[in-house]
Amino acid sequence: MSAFASDRHKLIEDILHVDEKIYVTQLSEKMGVTPETIRKDLAILEKENRLTRVHGGAVKYVPPVQEPLFRQKMNVHLEEKRTIGKLASRYVQDGDTIMLDVGTTTYQLAHALAGLQRLTIVTNSLAAAEIINKSLEAKIFDGKLVMLGGMSNPEQKSVAGALTIQMLRHFQFDKVFLSCGGATMTDIFDYDLEESLVSEAVMKQGRELYLLVDSSKLNRTSFCRIGSMNELDYVVCDAPMPREWQKNKLHTLKKWISP
Repeated sequence: MSAFASDRHKLIEDILHVDEKIYVTQLSEKMGVTPETIRKDLAILEKENRLTRVHGGAVKYVPPVQEPLFRQKMNVHLEEKRTIGKLASRYVQDGDTIMLDVGTTTYQLAHALAGLQRLTIVTNSLAAAEIINKSLEAKIFDGKLVMLGGMSNPEQKSVAGALTIQMLRHFQFDKVFLSCGGATMTDIFDYDLEESLVSEAVMKQGRELYLLVDSSKLNRTSFCRIGSMNELDYVVCDAPMPREWQKNKLHTLKKWISP
């Protein structure tokens, strides 16, 4: 690598430390080199985990993290998750058939459901199922619960696997509420392969797809890709859409829902 390339790489990192996103065209003009040279620089830096390339440029690299236990995640960003759960509950209507994905944010949606009639809830979340059963018993809302079968994951209070996916094919949902381990401008990620395959299958079975994600997970990746942001209809978050996402408009969301 030439000294000039080394200098460019250092400058790229310095700019990215200040800005949320860097653009190929701006870097090309600033450094007096071709866009192709900048793209090669970004490719090298991405391989070294010093940034993450996105359409038109790059963003800061955020290392993937190992998934903590469900009980550990419960109280992390709890108020944000409660806010998201309450916001999402406003989009559930009488007579809906909905799917609740696994996760502590969809768990808060299960807590927020109230006053509804003829609601059918399908889930592979053991934690959400427990809350829903209690709500039905207490007549907090009227409806029924369908618990998907599969291989139990006690650490994440979920079920997943081939049987879960097979059962999903029997349903068509009015609304699907997904969780994730991370989301970028273009893609949705999760930690666990089996659970991500279930989420991927779920996305094919819903008329409207909602992603429930707290702002700490934005611009983060994880081990497994669930799908594309363009497959979603709505994102429910505790914060507005990031500025760089608004500028690039790579998504086709109907609405970003935040307080």
